[in-house]
Amino acid sequence: MTVFEMIINGDIPSTKIYEDDLCIAILDIAPRAKGHTLVISKEVYPTIADAPSETVAHMMDIVKKVDGKMRSVLKADGTNVIINNSPASGQEVPHLHIHVIPRFKDDGISFFPPSTKYEEEEMSEYGRKLAL
Repeated sequence: MTVFEMIINGDIPSTKIYEDDLCIAILDIAPRAKGHTLVISKEVYPTIADAPSETVAHMMDIVKKVDGKMRSVLKADGTNVIINNSPASGQEVPHLHIHVIPRFKDDGISFFPPSTKYEEEEMSEYGRKLAL
């Protein structure tokens, strides 16, 4: 059982800001910024690829509402919306969740290391491989 299942079941306390049949939204206990929220599917899906599109779309609707609240109430200048899929990406709990992190001008928070570069013709190759 994941920690998120225990939160959903009420076995672990949380500060819930939203709940419906498909998901909950709670404040992260180790926030990158105050107000950092997790939108969590009620069903356990290890990654976004495992979840039904309808569930993901609904969760994104809730993310939009959380984003709007952060901008209006917290006066956030922006937000980061992050989904980590699998441990290689930094996912610590194998249960679909979306981070919504309020951001403020010059807050000093950084998530991305320096970018990489493509070798000659490599970008075209990746484009062909990833074409839908």
